[in-house]
Amino acid sequence: MNILAIECTHETLSVAVLFDGVVTEATCSEWKRAAESLVPLVEQVMTESGLERQELDCIALSSGPGSFTALRIGMSVAKGIAYGLGIPLVPVPTMPAMAASVRAVAGTVMSVIPSRKGEYYYASYRSEDLSSGLWHDDVQRGSANDVARAAVDLHQSRGIVIVGRKLHELIPLTDTMPTVYQEADCFSARSLFVTAERLFVDAAGLDGIVPDYRQEFSPNGVRE
Repeated sequence: MNILAIECTHETLSVAVLFDGVVTEATCSEWKRAAESLVPLVEQVMTESGLERQELDCIALSSGPGSFTALRIGMSVAKGIAYGLGIPLVPVPTMPAMAASVRAVAGTVMSVIPSRKGEYYYASYRSEDLSSGLWHDDVQRGSANDVARAAVDLHQSRGIVIVGRKLHELIPLTDTMPTVYQEADCFSARSLFVTAERLFVDAAGLDGIVPDYRQEFSPNGVRE
C-alpha cells in the first residue's frame, strides 16, 4: 500500500510516506506551529518520495489523545487531503501505537502523554498484545504521582517500560522506581503504517472520524 501518515499529537510533528515499501519521512520541532508547518511537511515528503497524490491508497493519522489544537489541525489537514483525493482516512490510536514502537521489550509498556498542566494520559499494554494488535481502549488521566503508582503496581508482576516525550515532572519519580523510562524518539509518523494497513479494511466515512481528545472544553475555555 501507498500511505501518507501524519503524527502531530504532542512535542513534535512528523509526516511520512510509504511508497512501494520505501519510507520517506520529515520531522519538525515546531509542534505548537502545526498550522503553519504541517502542510509544507506533507508537500516535502510527497516530493521527496516521488509518489503522486493520485497513487495514495489512504491517509493515516495519529488520532490522539494529545494536544487539542494540534489534533484538530492534523485532523483537518488529513481530512482535506483524503476528501480531495477520494481515499480513506485511517485513524490510529496514539497510546498503543506509541507503546508498539518500543522494540524488543518483554513485559509491559506504559505510554504517557501530557494532558493539561500537571496531568497526563497513560495506558499500559502487554508486549504480546502490542505485537498481535490486540489493543484496548482503557486510557487513564491523572497526576505524575498517579502514573508512578500505576507503574509500581504493574511492576509487581511484570517488567515495565514507561515511554513518553519530555516528561520532566515524571522522570524524577521513575529514578526511584523499579521501572525503565524511555524517551519516545522511536515514535513518529512511520510508526503508523503497520496499523493503518491492518485497519484499512474497516475504514469509516470521513464524517464519522473525529480526534480522540479524551477531555471536554467548556464555553469559558476551561478544560474538564
